[in-house]
Amino acid sequence: MDPFLALLHSFSSSFSDGELSSLKFLCRGKVGKRKLECVQSGGELFSILLEQQLMARDKVSFLESLLKNIKREDLVLQLKQFVEEGEVNAPDDQLDVHEKPFEVICENVGRDWRMLIRKLGLSEVKIERIVEANRYNLYEQLAQSLREWQKWKGKDAKVTDLIKALRSCNMNLVADKVEQ
Repeated sequence: MDPFLALLHSFSSSFSDGELSSLKFLCRGKVGKRKLECVQSGGELFSILLEQQLMARDKVSFLESLLKNIKREDLVLQLKQFVEEGEVNAPDDQLDVHEKPFEVICENVGRDWRMLIRKLGLSEVKIERIVEANRYNLYEQLAQSLREWQKWKGKDAKVTDLIKALRSCNMNLVADKVEQ
């Protein structure tokens, strides 16, 4: 799934009806009245804006100004963090994963997986994006988070860091299994 679309989806689901009306109003100069009348959700509005190339993965200034105008500084902050992390311009390539430790962790860490991922230093924006993309699959949320951590750390992603994070979360049994 495209990380930028996942971000837009999470924004869309957080809009109130009043905010959506405000966004539609602010787009009147750029989008036809008829199209705007049909819009029932933030996702539909974003689809139109993407279609008309008013925003794109590498062109977020219009979106940022819309969010500022409706006083959603929280979303502006998420957007800026998303851009700063290089995700907007990053290709969707998958790195090779050290499958054994990841597999062991995914099979043995339960609902407390977020605590582990936070100890590893992954940002809340990335965590939320992963949760949105894999809403009903706990295993996949953790697996994607570990892959994202590995991609972020690159060559510095070490199994010893995983073990240290597991132990600091009191997940000693899982840490022991990873060491084996």
